[in-house]
Amino acid sequence: MSEKTLTRMDLSEAVFRAVGLSRNESAQLVESVLQHMSDALAEGEMVKISSFGTFSVRAKTARVGRNPKTGDEVPISPRRVLTFRPSQLMKARVANGKKR
Repeated sequence: MSEKTLTRMDLSEAVFRAVGLSRNESAQLVESVLQHMSDALAEGEMVKISSFGTFSVRAKTARVGRNPKTGDEVPISPRRVLTFRPSQLMKARVANGKKR
């Protein structure tokens, strides 16, 4: 496994090379897409990207947890968490290690 991380800069560079927009326009496009996704998730909407996966927000209820070191009970407050469910195609790509 590689330790490489895909960054916003990498995404905008890929858009620059594939689409032919300027580097500045490519960066703005990537930022715009990520902002739209973030806004939708913050409003509780689901974001589905075909052949990639689905991002959704899930509400977790309050519960009692334990400190693993001391065994003390600790209340865990209710919260919203982001979940990602990959598509079957994405699962197959990752399992096979193929780029396309």
